[in-house]
Parts: sequence; C-alpha cells; structure tokens
Amino acid sequence: MPSSKNQRTNAFIALHSAVFLWGFTAILGKLISYGSLYLVWHRMALTAAVYMLIPRVWKQLKSLSPKTMLQFAGIGLIVCAHWLTFYGSIKLGNSVSITLACLGSASFFAAIIEPTLLKKPYSSRDILMGLIVMLGIVLIYVSLPPQPAAQQGDVSYGYAIITGLFSAALAATFTTLNKKHIHTAPTLAISTLEMISGALFLSLVVLLMPNNGYQPFPTVNLDALTALNLRSGAWDFVWIGLLAVVCTNLTFYLGTYALQQLSAFTANLTVNLEPIYGIVLGALIFHENKDLNLWFYLGTGVILSAIFTQAYLSAREK
Repeated sequence: MPSSKNQRTNAFIALHSAVFLWGFTAILGKLISYGSLYLVWHRMALTAAVYMLIPRVWKQLKSLSPKTMLQFAGIGLIVCAHWLTFYGSIKLGNSVSITLACLGSASFFAAIIEPTLLKKPYSSRDILMGLIVMLGIVLIYVSLPPQPAAQQGDVSYGYAIITGLFSAALAATFTTLNKKHIHTAPTLAISTLEMISGALFLSLVVLLMPNNGYQPFPTVNLDALTALNLRSGAWDFVWIGLLAVVCTNLTFYLGTYALQQLSAFTANLTVNLEPIYGIVLGALIFHENKDLNLWFYLGTGVILSAIFTQAYLSAREK
C-alpha cells in the first residue's frame, strides 16, 4: 500500500497535469482551423462517445430519474454555450492570452450568480474582489496594441474581450448549477449527460445550417501532415482528438482522483493556475508576448492576485 505522503504527491501531480491540460485547451482552440461551432461540436460529440464506452456510465445513467437527467442535460447546454464563446473569443482576438485573462472574471460573476441561484447571502468581499478583477480586465483592454489594418476585418480585440467576459459568466453559471445538483447523480454520469446534450443540440444546429460547401469533418492529408504546418487544417483531426480524449476525458479522471486526496482549498487554488499555464504556453508556442506590453501583464497580475486572495480568505473562514 502506498503511503499517505505518496498518495498526496500523486494527487498533486494529477491535479497540476489536469490544470495544465485545461490551459492547453486554449492552445488547441487556436491551432484548430474550424470555427467555434464545429470545434465545440466535435469536442462534445467525441468526449460523449468515449464516455459511452465505459460500462460504469451505462449503469449510472440507468439509475437516474428523468427529471435528474433533464436537469443536467440543460446544464450541458450552458457548458456548450460557454465553450462556444470561449473559443469564439480566441478566434475573434486571435489570442489565447486575452481570452484566458478574461476568464479570470468568472470570480466576479460567481460572486453575484452563486448567491442568487443558491439563495445565499451576498458577500461584499467577494464582490469587491470581483470588481478588482474587472479593473484588471480594463488594464488589459487599454494595453492592447492597435490592430493591423490587414487584420481589422478578421480580428477584433474589443469583441474578443466582450465574448470572453460572456464566456466567464456562463462558466460561473454552470459551475454554480452543478454545485447545486451535484448530490443527485454520480460525477461521471453528470459529465456524460452534459456532453451528450451539448453534442445533440449542436448536431441539430449543424443539420439546419446551410453547408455552403463547408467540410464538417477533418480529413487526413498525409502530404500536409508531413509539411508540419500545425495550423494548416490537416492536423485538425489530431488536435480535436487531443482536445476531447486527453483534455476532457482524461482531465475529468485526473481531477476526480486529485479531489479524493486533496482539500477543496488546495484544489481551487491550483485550478486558478490555468490562465498562467495558458498564457505561458501562448507565449512559447505563438509568441503572443511580442504583441503584449507591461500593462497587459499588470492587468493579469491584478486578476490573479484578486483570485488567489479570495481563495485564501475563503479558506480562513472555514
């Protein structure tokens, strides 16, 4: 039997691996040539398909009432909308860093949405920390360089920030709803239902949309693959597979394993590292740091400081 210390070490490694992979989803969103609609459709459909290969999932789903299944199917549509706006923000701004920084505002929205939905008293401290986060967002916006004239038709930093903020609000909403209903179903069944409902909804949208010659499924082009142009579209089937199986299915297992060994405070504090991992990866892979100045990093620092301070103060109250 492994010692308790070894179990905690393994749990830390699992949790940091999961958080790193969550940050990497933004990188994959920029690498994949599809727009956010087809990107999220593929992610949710493939993730759901993998879940359905697990025998335990079927047993768990059969034990749920229709009401419970509908509840989580509805939450799955909010998860779907969150991912659509998340990847939409990346595509609009052509930037991983901007989107991940905006995602930090989820704490501000959670300070309002969670007490409203869970019928709890509002926390003036949480709202204050959320407003500090919004100050960081403002610093990021004013730090952004002028858009090159050649890109103005395709890239919009302003719309990217607005969409990123909307994505953060949706993230706070589905997280709160999951928290409210988490006791009614096993976590694996919850994740499966949410992926299935999102995939079915987007399938309907795709069927109703005019095709206009658009290829909805990735194709394998060996010549393009060997050219190693990672953003050419030829690699889409690889990136989509990583996004679904590694960054969604695997991270669910890693996160669940870690939570069995670590405190909620440790887990929440570590999860806040996601934008840091993503921004660093964006700098290393896409050299986004060349377009970002000191004010961007000051704004990001303000956001992260508020998030970590909020987590620390919340832990002291318990």
